[in-house]
Amino acid sequence: MMLSLFYPLFFVSVLCMNSFSGVQGKKWKGEGTTQNLESIIIGRCYDYIRTVNPAVGEKNCSQIWEAFKNAFINKDPCNILPKDYELFINLTFHTIPPNKSLFWENNQLLVSSFAGRGLRYMSLSDTLFGFVGNLLNWCGQADSPGLDYESCPTTMECENNAVDSFWRMTSIIYAQHSSGVIQVLLNGSAEGGAYPQTGFFADYEIPNLQKDKISQVLIWVVDDIEGPDLDSCGTNSVKILENRLKTLGYDVTCTDNYKSVMFLLCLDNPDHSKCALASSAAAAQRGPISSDRGGSWNKLMFVSFAAFLFRFALVY
Repeated sequence: MMLSLFYPLFFVSVLCMNSFSGVQGKKWKGEGTTQNLESIIIGRCYDYIRTVNPAVGEKNCSQIWEAFKNAFINKDPCNILPKDYELFINLTFHTIPPNKSLFWENNQLLVSSFAGRGLRYMSLSDTLFGFVGNLLNWCGQADSPGLDYESCPTTMECENNAVDSFWRMTSIIYAQHSSGVIQVLLNGSAEGGAYPQTGFFADYEIPNLQKDKISQVLIWVVDDIEGPDLDSCGTNSVKILENRLKTLGYDVTCTDNYKSVMFLLCLDNPDHSKCALASSAAAAQRGPISSDRGGSWNKLMFVSFAAFLFRFALVY
């Protein structure tokens, strides 16, 4: 009788302990460290220097991983500062070509597509130091050499977390070494404004631009294909940005729904009303080309038939 009571109580206790430990293990509200982080960082490093941008030269990818990891391992995950990534920056740094810098807010995937992995423009995530950390998550634990795969602190929980401090540091370096004509791609459909007055561009990139290196700032405000037109050049938050840059002494030009970006959006939405002009222009261009090709084909067929008749007459 005693044994029959003991076993149910034992299993209930085990289940309660497991449940409690699961709750305790998830210390933060954010996602935990990306699985296989070391392999991803080292693999991306080699991918970058071998295929994406070999012009940067040789880099020690194992040392880069160690410098990246040591910036936050064994530390309070809410006390990681941008300067903790200085060695990582030193090992990954390379020049950013003039006129290639592409800053942005609220449209990361569009920027990645438009930049074309550095072929058209070189956004922060197209540099080696940005490429290795793009779209990943990570954090360590105080007094522990391991990574926390259960949870990591969000910006709301603590500002000085490992990921935010990483992007602050890389944003500062990216801005400091941008030159020539720089581009800024903003989302005109973003709630709260295309230009957030508190954000990486406003707080870390604009203050670190080197005015003597910058010849012009081009602002492109592009609405989402399915989104509303909430912000435009000369209005709302974009006007605030234009005034800020002009006050700092920059030559600023702003364009709404920049055609090159709109064409890219229309590749995935060719029948949308916003793409009607692009479609009409393409159709108008195709017309004469098709007619000319048809005329050339008819001429070719006539010449071939005439040659056949001539050969036939010689034989017979």
